[in-house]
Amino acid sequence: MFPIIPANSATAASGNSEGIFGFGRLTSSYTAVTNLVSNAGVVASDQATVTGTARGYVGACEYGEDKGIFGFGYHGTPVSITNLVSNAGVVASDQAATTGTGRSSLAACGYGGDKGIFGFGDDGGKAAMTNLVSNAGVVASDTAGVGTGRNGPAACEYGEDKGIFGFGASAGGYAAITNLVSNAGVVASDQAATTGTGRSDIAACGYGGDKGIFGFGWAPAAPNYTGITNLVSNAGVVATDTAAVGTARSSLGATQYGSDKGIFGFGASSVHSVTNLVSNVGVVASDTAGVGTARRVIGACSLN
Repeated sequence: MFPIIPANSATAASGNSEGIFGFGRLTSSYTAVTNLVSNAGVVASDQATVTGTARGYVGACEYGEDKGIFGFGYHGTPVSITNLVSNAGVVASDQAATTGTGRSSLAACGYGGDKGIFGFGDDGGKAAMTNLVSNAGVVASDTAGVGTGRNGPAACEYGEDKGIFGFGASAGGYAAITNLVSNAGVVASDQAATTGTGRSDIAACGYGGDKGIFGFGWAPAAPNYTGITNLVSNAGVVATDTAAVGTARSSLGATQYGSDKGIFGFGASSVHSVTNLVSNVGVVASDTAGVGTARRVIGACSLN
C-alpha cells in the first residue's frame, strides 16, 4: 500500500495552493487591507481592514506548512509587530512586539518545510540580522547578521526546504549578492555577485515545486524601474536577467499559488494594483488588470 501524504506535508513535492497580499502604502497613507489569491491565481477584492496596524515595508512568509505571517514594517517608525495568517487567509490582530529589532524594508521566506525567517532591512542603518519563525508562528530574537547588511532585498524558497535572500541596497550600492538559507535556518555568507542586475525593492516567490524567481525592482540606471526577472534553480543558483515582461515597477509583493506557480503584484512607479502570473516553468505573463486597492511596499505569502 502506498503511503498517504497530506496535501500540505513538508514531504510533499508541491507548495501551498493559495496566497495573500497585505498591508502597504497608498499615495500618502498606510493601509492594512489584504487580498487573497486563489489556487487559479485570481486576486480577490479587498478584505475588510484587518485589526493589525496599518503599515508598509513589511515582510511575509509561510510557516506551519499552511499558514502565514506578516512581520515588522514601518508606520512613522520601524516596528517589530507581527500578524499571523490562518490557512483560510484570516489575518490576526497584532502580536505583542517581538524581541526582534524593529525594522522595515526587509524580506522573509520559508525554510525547513514548516518554518520561516525574516532577514535584513532598515533599522536606521543597513541591517543583516535575521529572526527565525517556528512552526507555531513564534518569532525568535535577533540572530547576529551574516552577509552584507542591506535593505530592499527579496527572499524565496528553493529546493523544497531551503531559502535564499537576494539583491537589495547596501552601503556600497545596489547589490546582486545572495545568501542561502539551509533547511535548519542557517544563513550563509555572501555568494559571489550573480550576473543579474543589482537592484532593490524587488520581490521573489517559489515556482515549479522546488525553484524560485526574483523579479522587478529599482536599479540605479535610468529608467530605474525594471521588469527583469532572475530564476533560481533547485540548487540555489541565480540565473542571468530575463528580459522584462509587464509594467516595470518596484516595492511589490510575490507569492506562490496553485502549488507550483507564482504571482507578482502591486508596486510602485506610480501606485499599481496590476499582477503578473508565473507559470510552473518560470515564465512571467503580461499584466493582468488590477484588483484591489493600488498600493506599494506590501508583503505577500502563500497559505493553505
